[in-house]
Amino acid sequence: MADWKRGLRGLLYPAYEARVARRLPADRLPKHVGVMLDGNRRWAKAVGADTAQGHRAGAANIEPLLGWCEEIGVEVVTLWLLSTDNLNRPAAELEPLLEIIEEAVESLAVQQRWRLHPVGALDLLPAKTAARLKAAAEQTRDAEGMLVNVAVGYGGRREIADAVRALLQEQAAQGMTIEDLAEVIDVEHIAEHLYTKGQPDPDLVIRTSGEQRLGGFLLWQSAQSEFYFCEAYWPDFRRVDFLRAVRAFALRERRFGA
Repeated sequence: MADWKRGLRGLLYPAYEARVARRLPADRLPKHVGVMLDGNRRWAKAVGADTAQGHRAGAANIEPLLGWCEEIGVEVVTLWLLSTDNLNRPAAELEPLLEIIEEAVESLAVQQRWRLHPVGALDLLPAKTAARLKAAAEQTRDAEGMLVNVAVGYGGRREIADAVRALLQEQAAQGMTIEDLAEVIDVEHIAEHLYTKGQPDPDLVIRTSGEQRLGGFLLWQSAQSEFYFCEAYWPDFRRVDFLRAVRAFALRERRFGA
């Protein structure tokens, strides 16, 4: 790109970004935003970097995202950092990725700005990773900022299976038979045993990298969510992209149950 075009873009984008931000309707903004941070590996390939560099670039974009969410009054953010399927990647890729995730979560915890809450099948993770995630949650337990769900080793089907299993074990411990439970079980019973129990469901789910599918993210919780798919790879996702997603959400007429 010619230098003059870069300069012009550098002048116009901040003005455009500020205009989008000013025009967001305060009464139609999401309270819970889920983000599928997708495209780190493809970003790395596109810029001639290795996979680990792509993941590090993606990790560096997490804190800015949380800041953007704070600016518009979001109360809960759920970040999908690693799926259960990702745990099957070769060790040469998985081990550096887990280390990057651990470092990113600990960096957020040190700031004491947000309450971190690991969600996922922590029993599937290496003991060191699970311990560091739990420690970050404990360290930020009393933080007064947003609740940030850190989805690591997360899969929507696994979450629902774990919720049903926990429900059955709980009721069995109380002496209830399977037949008794079958008579009374409803969606609320299962919701009370999800990883995100007690939290509002996401209003808006954003996926980067151009992929237009859920891939197992918050399958139960996103039944009535609005979805926004962005072409940018996660490391390139900017504040203006976030504001566009929020604007698109605010302009939609939500039809719950339809």
